[in-house]
Amino acid sequence: MKTITSRHNPLVKLCQDVAAGKLSALMLLDGAHLVEEAVRARVQLTAVACSERGLALAGVRDTVERIRATGTETVCVTDEVLRAMSPVRSPSGIVALATRPARPLADLFAARGAPRSGPAALRVSPLVVVAADVQDPGNVGAIVRAAEAGGASGAVFTGASADAFGWKALRGSMGSALRLPITTAAFDDLLSAARATGVRLLATVPRNGRPMFEADLRGPIALLLGGEGPGLPANLVEAADERVSIPMREPVESLNVAVAAALLVYEAGRQRAGG
Repeated sequence: MKTITSRHNPLVKLCQDVAAGKLSALMLLDGAHLVEEAVRARVQLTAVACSERGLALAGVRDTVERIRATGTETVCVTDEVLRAMSPVRSPSGIVALATRPARPLADLFAARGAPRSGPAALRVSPLVVVAADVQDPGNVGAIVRAAEAGGASGAVFTGASADAFGWKALRGSMGSALRLPITTAAFDDLLSAARATGVRLLATVPRNGRPMFEADLRGPIALLLGGEGPGLPANLVEAADERVSIPMREPVESLNVAVAAALLVYEAGRQRAGG
């Protein structure tokens, strides 16, 4: 395996540019867990760099060898070089560059087939989480993780939301962003796609919406959640088919956006399971 000892190597600069969001076609995966999840999800890796300390971690050497067998560029680097490649304060010993998944917006709103007993397939209604102006990458990652865990069919980020495939959001999603269909879209495009496919838009508001336990979350829906602080922009609330609120005891005025997403997705799952 080739060894890189210089911080001026082109691969180091490439990792820095990807971490800074300068190359939209690639994403940077930091840590053995994310790299392993990428391998399992069959994400296309373009380069992997691992320190001797990283190679000593349980399972990492096997993962690197499996990646090498695919023909992907794999290199050994010094701890100093790895620190230059990784944007985290304490690098874990392995980083990788990967191609970002591309998901058309229309696919997220399409009904999908789910296996069941017998020759036919059950058509499952879309359950899409839409986050508008969620600027904190940690919240973006947590939304994606909660959406996948609760059975959502996809997530859309619009407005000034943080990059769901940025390194901070990827770490927050714990691998969910590598599996769950995710895309970004202007709200007008999202609205057009929803209307074309019969997906209802449900705007989450802190007060005076239909309580989520009373709202019908069983059909094809997209749950609209707003950013930290201001919540959903007024034009998104106006465009929605219905307003939904999560019951809260006073004096609490709002919930963390990722917590709200999790509660709504799980309530939708409960209703769809016949609860």
